[in-house]
Amino acid sequence: MSTEHEIQHSPRVTEDEDHILAHNVDEEPVEANRRMFEGGLLKLVTLLTIAYSSFHLYTLNIAPLETWSFRIIHVAGALFLGFMLYAGARFVSAEEGEARHRWTNWIAGVAMLPALYAVYQSFAFYQMLNDGALRIAPELETWHYGWPLIAATAVGIVVSWFHQRGRGRFSLPDLVLMVCSVAVAAYLLVVFNTPIRMSTGTPFSPVGISFAAVAGSALILELTRRVAGMALVIIGLVFLAYVFAGPYLPGFLGYPGLSVKRFFSQVYTDAGILGPTTAVSSTYIILFIIFAAFLQASKVGDYFVNFAFAAAGRSRGGPAKVSIFASGLMGMINGTSAGNVVSTGSLTIPLMKKVGYKKTSAGAVEAAASTGGQIMPPIMGAGAFIMAEITGIPYTEIAIAAIIPAILYFASVYFMVDFEAAKTGMRGMREDELPKLGRLMKQCYLFVPIIILVVALFMGYSVIRAGTLATVSAAVVSWISPNKMGLRSILNALDLASIMSIQIIVVCAAAGIIVGVISLTGVGARFSVLLLDVAEHSNLLALIFAMFISILLGMGMPTTAAYAVAASVVAPGLVQLGIEPLTAHFFVFYFAVVSAITPPVALASYAAAGISGANAMETSVASFRIGIAAFIVPFMFFYNDALLMEAGWFEIARALVTATFGVYLLSGGVMGWFAKVAAPWLTRLLLIGAALLMIEGGLWTDLGGVAAAVLAFLMQRQRRARLAPAVS
Repeated sequence: MSTEHEIQHSPRVTEDEDHILAHNVDEEPVEANRRMFEGGLLKLVTLLTIAYSSFHLYTLNIAPLETWSFRIIHVAGALFLGFMLYAGARFVSAEEGEARHRWTNWIAGVAMLPALYAVYQSFAFYQMLNDGALRIAPELETWHYGWPLIAATAVGIVVSWFHQRGRGRFSLPDLVLMVCSVAVAAYLLVVFNTPIRMSTGTPFSPVGISFAAVAGSALILELTRRVAGMALVIIGLVFLAYVFAGPYLPGFLGYPGLSVKRFFSQVYTDAGILGPTTAVSSTYIILFIIFAAFLQASKVGDYFVNFAFAAAGRSRGGPAKVSIFASGLMGMINGTSAGNVVSTGSLTIPLMKKVGYKKTSAGAVEAAASTGGQIMPPIMGAGAFIMAEITGIPYTEIAIAAIIPAILYFASVYFMVDFEAAKTGMRGMREDELPKLGRLMKQCYLFVPIIILVVALFMGYSVIRAGTLATVSAAVVSWISPNKMGLRSILNALDLASIMSIQIIVVCAAAGIIVGVISLTGVGARFSVLLLDVAEHSNLLALIFAMFISILLGMGMPTTAAYAVAASVVAPGLVQLGIEPLTAHFFVFYFAVVSAITPPVALASYAAAGISGANAMETSVASFRIGIAAFIVPFMFFYNDALLMEAGWFEIARALVTATFGVYLLSGGVMGWFAKVAAPWLTRLLLIGAALLMIEGGLWTDLGGVAAAVLAFLMQRQRRARLAPAVS
């Protein structure tokens, strides 16, 4: 899902005789830079995408592949398909003719020669090793593989920036990059399947590994630019620059230094690109994307949104509350905040404007709700799987711990929306405008695949087995729904899954580069020392510092990459402060997620503004205000671990009740509405103070919060009594 480029997606606000509002909500929108092939080329691409998804299903469930080989093929396949489908420059308009900069084909044709030569040499090396050679001569690797690959990759990337053709035409510069992706993977497969692998990171490592890693990193960052924007690319380049500039930096940022060969010989191992992020994307994430594609093929997304309309549409500000429920449901089958906005916002935002919301508020509500979808168990925007991989904490424990924080977040957004609707006198939607709840209840079997997923996980099935069962059940359940999945629908789902997975896979690989820099340079450990120094003065100050770093590192990135990077830098320091690993990683995860609504780089807010027609920065500020609870909830973990289910049932229940009351008071204070009347500044400050006392979690602070809330209520009741004669 491209978050930087314009997304071609029209609102689907339609009604039929049953008042079903949502149609094709879960159709994957077409990014502005995605090619739309026709004829034989379309058939070839579709065959490749189906093969890519099928390869993962087969390997994960039937015939496991050696781990390194599997991850290399996983990344290489995403690069191959990504360069085939996503253009590096804009498409030409009808007025510009068929092409601009025709010279790009000539240069790409020349660059194809060294790219093909590098592929040939990879297989020649394989033959040499099979014939008994213990290693390849460095001169052979350098001049007959390394430099040809680097030259072809560099030329292919630069030329692709100027190559402008029609949307349905293929790109020769991108074909060069596809061949280079094969050359990188072919060499790594040759080396990683021999004892030479053990020499990575030492002076004895083959120089070819470093050349392959440089080219592979460049290809990953270029495709990341195309599918996820420049934010992650810039951060990745800054970290790569630090590898070589670090020895010259003062203070805690300085380190002894790494040579180019030593660093790049390790960055394409489990210390970097093939580490935790790719481990998760090649197993859990790709599997759940296939699951989501099967749900989309059976139109479950339409059902989720229509069910939300039927359940909440009649209450005041109805479409805004529908947005909350629908985004929470869609967030379970959608991997990015911005993608969630596009899926549900194209329907809910126009309806919010229809019942009286300003366009800025409409976009802000959708952005805040869609961001919440990323913290919604059981999938949590795939962040839960990376957290399990990094921490070693069982996935089921993480999913359980996420329940109360998700409740608090969505309750806060709901209260914000309700108070604003009451303050401005908005209506809900009429019954004759909404789907019939009774009719939709008859189709509640469409929730079965998600129920099977959750039950299987808690019965002790592996994540892979549970995800596969849920995927199969989605196809089976479709046979008792109006949208039966036949062979064509299943193949379409596999095709869609590959296209949906490209962004998340390449983003995880790009995050792996950053994680590699952090682990190989030791900057994460030095940050931990800095955090400990701050904590000597105040634990709260250290947490605030960690919050800002997590948000800063997460800005402009999808959930998985944002969390992976922030977890590598910030979480170890929090653990050294004595915070439990689960609490520390949830703290980092939440702030990485809410960076999507944090100005100035608020991707979810910008996506919502594109649909609502509002100013992007104003929308991001408004969504920040609506999602303000998300900036307080992580501090609640620190003061009260019962909110992560780390206590007895009585403590957990008390923490949930008091924290929910706390976010209710916080919402009233932020929105300026309490006890059925607008609140002046003094009352608002009192409400916010009461909320913070309730959120802290201690008995005396809870009593203090209740006392402050009662005082605010009495003040508001007096105010309402004074205003009543004026109103009458």
